[in-house]
Amino acid sequence: MGTPPFAVPSLEALARDHEVAAVVTQPDRPARRGRKVTPCAVKKAALELGLPVVQPASLREGEAVAELTRLAPRVMVVAAYGQILRPQVLAIPPAGVLNVHPSLLPKYRGASPIAGALLAGEQQTGVTIMLMDEGMDTGPILSQRTVDIDPQDTTGSLGERLAGLGAELLAEVLPAWLEGRIEAQAQDDAQATYTKPISKGDGVIDWSLPAIDIWHRVRAYNPRPGARTWWKGDQLKVMRARPLPDWKGEGKPAGVVQLDSGVAVATGEGALLLEEIQLAGKRAMLVEDFVRGHRDFLGSELGQEVKG
Repeated sequence: MGTPPFAVPSLEALARDHEVAAVVTQPDRPARRGRKVTPCAVKKAALELGLPVVQPASLREGEAVAELTRLAPRVMVVAAYGQILRPQVLAIPPAGVLNVHPSLLPKYRGASPIAGALLAGEQQTGVTIMLMDEGMDTGPILSQRTVDIDPQDTTGSLGERLAGLGAELLAEVLPAWLEGRIEAQAQDDAQATYTKPISKGDGVIDWSLPAIDIWHRVRAYNPRPGARTWWKGDQLKVMRARPLPDWKGEGKPAGVVQLDSGVAVATGEGALLLEEIQLAGKRAMLVEDFVRGHRDFLGSELGQEVKG
């Protein structure tokens, strides 16, 4: 059970070593460009592997639960499926429902664990294989694996690494679990932290924040929804940047300044050195290339969306 690209490596690992009765994924939905109805990454992968695909609109419906029951799976595996599994679904497989979660539980439970780790400035994160229960990522842990976070990692790049790591760990854990060689360990709820779904509005940059906080947001919201500001009324995305927390130059927050090290934006504490930006309707560019074509960018002030 899964939907986005993160779940594909786990599906491929299962298909190599186990009989997959069915792949359960979200219904086809209109894509961003052109609004053409498009299958998700997991459905595409399942069809390429020749596996049957089930796409219930909701797992609350009796017909969907009955269909899963008819499949009679010994175990179910979930990786970023996108729907809450209710008790009647969790009770279907005798060996339980395993979840591939991209954080070191109990930290960063919920909808956006990868972005959550980046927003918090973590230097490490990882993947957890857990046995699902009725709570939000509260079930007992079967195994975990840790990975270092690179200073330039984004949700996109870190997510790709965690997807591969999760698939590797799943391939090790599932046989051992089915053979009774793993004892599940309860989570310490006192150490739990939670993440929420990310909205488009979360990506709007508040230049009064410290540079380090903005840098965390630039990385956490890449590729979606993107960390963005506005310049001369047009949306400007910050694709890559570095914090200069000790900068104490003149200029109020949101002002673009030329430094020896490059082009930066003054913040509430320090400055954010811009590396790659993207003006609405244009391709992403290195900031020095952008400035060559827009000399008035230097000394300007970045602001909020102009509506009207």
